[in-house]
Order: sequence, then structure tokens, then C-alpha cells
Amino acid sequence: MQITNSILMIRPVSFRMNEQTAVNNYFQEDLDLKNAEINAKAQIEFDAFVKVLCNNGVNVIVVDDNLEPDTPDSIFPNNWISFHDNGIVAVYPMFAENRRKERREDIFNILEEKGFVINDVIDYTSAEEVEVYLEGTGSILLDRVNQKAYCALSERANEELFIEFCEDFDCFPVVFTANQTVSGKRLPIYHTNVMMAMGETFAVICSESIDDKQERKNVIEHFKRDGKEIISITEEQMHHFAGNMLQVLGENGHRFMVMSSAAYESLDAAQIKSIEKHSKILHSSLDTIETCGGGSARCMMAEVFLPKN
Repeated sequence: MQITNSILMIRPVSFRMNEQTAVNNYFQEDLDLKNAEINAKAQIEFDAFVKVLCNNGVNVIVVDDNLEPDTPDSIFPNNWISFHDNGIVAVYPMFAENRRKERREDIFNILEEKGFVINDVIDYTSAEEVEVYLEGTGSILLDRVNQKAYCALSERANEELFIEFCEDFDCFPVVFTANQTVSGKRLPIYHTNVMMAMGETFAVICSESIDDKQERKNVIEHFKRDGKEIISITEEQMHHFAGNMLQVLGENGHRFMVMSSAAYESLDAAQIKSIEKHSKILHSSLDTIETCGGGSARCMMAEVFLPKN
């Protein structure tokens, strides 16, 4: 299946703007607030977001972060781990040193206690020793049904390691570069899932961020070949996190496209209508998390596709 009912989320205890990720995450902005205030606001947004998901029948597994070690970005677990329907867990190499501390073996135990089966772990983290990174389903956008993986190359998404991942998980690689304008320069977007979202029968994409025409054409042709309706967003909408969405399963098999309120409010009526042909939309305010963390709704949700006992 392309989507799942089970989502892992990490409730933050020391959320703030991470200075180590800000060097190439151009979505991050500083707030004139004390770190404790920022974390308190992030917790309120997190809890409200979880409530929206749970109220619609999504199985949310909430795990509290720990005060030690200091992990300001722990709220974005999809960057360090992914869970697959063959019982394999992948663990990924992270660009920022303080983000590597987010990796927790007790997560495996928590999921197994809830009846999920883990057959094996593929650990790519040794790549950090040679400064090579691939940040999970932030860097890799999976079309599980068609066994394809899309990746926008950046400092956080190495092509050779991405190809290795595709070989391990039997996926066809679709590689490209996506850029955004920063102070008049075109610079790589740090994660694929900021400019693109994959649904069962549709794809949301900021195609204008793919400057190379041949690469853009290739991505679009893959979508068309697989019968996906293409819903285009602008670069300005992308900066409101309109590309950072995730389709999930709710109660009674209902499909939901989950996004932040900022993302929803940036969409026009035609885009909303196109999405609602495939999924009901759920949104929640994530303003503090988006501003300081440079990530949004999709980044906060690690999909759990593991089989159950």
C-alpha cells in the first residue's frame, strides 16, 4: 500500500531553531523568543495536531523526547528512520551532528510492544564517517505501489547512497535537483518532501523548482505513466509548506491529506478541489514549528508500514 493508518510522532521537550541545520535549510527563521517559550508553543501545536489526526481515526504512536541528549529537531523523526511492509527498518545518516542523537533503539521496542514485527534493520549511518548523507523520507519520496523512489539531490541527499537504498529496497530511482531562490541565487532545496508529496492517485509538486527542463520532464512523465493526477504548486506556496503534505488512512478506510494550516491557506480553490477529489484535507496550525524548524506536517510523521503479529 502507498499509505498507512499508523504514524510515529515524537513530542518535543527542547525544540528550538537548530543552528546546525540552518546552514542549508533556508526555510528556517529565528523567533525573538526564549527557547523555553518556543518549545512550549511547539508542544501546544504538536498536541493539537495529534488530536486532529486521532479524531479522524489515525493511529498515532506518540513517544516523548528526552531532555538529554539535546535534540532540537527530534520532532521530525522521518529523517532518521523509515519502516517498511517487509518488516525492515532503515536508519539514515544525518547532516547535522546534533540530529544524529535523535536515533533511539527504544523506538524499536515500543513498536514491537504494540504488535509490530521488525525482521531486520538496514543501517546506513556509517556513511557519516565520510560525510555522506541521506535523510530518510525527507530525502526520499517513495511511490511504494509502483516501486519508485524520487530524490532531489542536495547536501543531505547523496546520489550514490540513494542508488544503494534503491537497490536494497528494489525501487527504480528517479533523480533530479530542485532549487529555491535565496537572496537572488538558486540553491538546492534541502529535502525532497518540501517540494513534492506523493498520494495514491495524485502527486503535489513544485515543478518550477526543477530548473533542468529534461529532469522536470522526466519526473512529470513518471507521474503520468503511473496514472497520477499532477497538482502543481508555486515556489511561493512551497515556502508556505504546501509541498510538505502526507496522505494517511483514517477510520473506515477514509483517505486524508494532512498539511499545516499555513499550507492549506496558501492553496487556491482549484488546488483544494483537485486534492479533495482524492482525499479529505486535514490541517492544523504549525506556525512555530515551521518557522523555527523549517519543516512541517509531513516531516513530523514517520509512517509505520511494518507487519503486525
